Amino acid sequence: MRFVDEVKINVKAGDGGRGCVSFLREKYVPLGGPDGGDGGDGGDIIFQVDTGLNTLLDFRYKNRYHAPNGMPGLGKDKHGKGGEDLLIDIPPGTLIYDAETDELIADMTTAGQRIVLLKGGRGGRGNARFMTSTNRAPRHAQPGLPGEERTLRLELKLLADVGLVGMPNAGKSTLISVISAARPKIADYPFTTLVPNLGVVKYGGYKSFVVADIPGLIEGASEGYGLGTRFLRHVERTDLFLHLLDIGIEPVATALTNFDMINRELRRHNPELADKTQIVVLTKMDITEAREQAHEVEKALTARGYRVVTISAVTGEGVQELVDLVSRELEVMRSLTATATDVSF
Repeated sequence: MRFVDEVKINVKAGDGGRGCVSFLREKYVPLGGPDGGDGGDGGDIIFQVDTGLNTLLDFRYKNRYHAPNGMPGLGKDKHGKGGEDLLIDIPPGTLIYDAETDELIADMTTAGQRIVLLKGGRGGRGNARFMTSTNRAPRHAQPGLPGEERTLRLELKLLADVGLVGMPNAGKSTLISVISAARPKIADYPFTTLVPNLGVVKYGGYKSFVVADIPGLIEGASEGYGLGTRFLRHVERTDLFLHLLDIGIEPVATALTNFDMINRELRRHNPELADKTQIVVLTKMDITEAREQAHEVEKALTARGYRVVTISAVTGEGVQELVDLVSRELEVMRSLTATATDVSF
């Protein structure tokens, strides 16, 4: 499945049905009078979060959505049937913008969350509504009102608890494939991962957290180089980062330079990213060179205040310890969030 995270669509609510002009004509009702019914209301446009979706791909193939119109009124005071509401499913994490003004209309994050975005037009009144003591036979009715119409821009920002960041080939895809059921492409060349991957990591029985594997960043990613501009948005919602650092090939100085560069690109994209909790993961400990340099790199990063973990996703060394550390950190964050929410109320 192709990953699509930004689309433009045109949506229109249904038009109201026209009112009816009709007069009652029955054998034993000599003065029947007007009996034209009202038209039905047009259907609304409703957006709903579907947790089974993780891409906006469907909107690439269909970008125009029109809710059904209301039916016209009929004689004998019969009202027209209202148009059915059109329900449009979107993945969690979708932001809905007005494409013309770039105004943020809604941020859809919760499973089952709904928003009535466009209202259908009201049905027109039939001529029975216009009868008065001085106008016993009105011969006019109202047309239905048009439904609302807008061009929207949908932007997806993945919802994940943990974001994996680092240089291409740092081992992000391998790690997410080991700790979750995600199966990203893995190879020994840069930019193996071309789209974000989500994996659910289970721990402590029935508990779990979601990890997002973001395509490898390079210098200038925040300005459009590599794949960064397109996918940096997907780390904005994460609670913490696992910054993977490959020290098996590069010298210590180069590894630290790469580490600083990635953080610089995150900060340039969004200054708030620099404040997120970050755990440094030294990968590929199954390689002799990586193991020999691990202590020096760990010492340098620990001095800067970072927590450092060494792992080998290939052999499994340190992986469970990493999952345990992340789960504890997330539990603390969630408890603090819950406490803050209770205090606010």
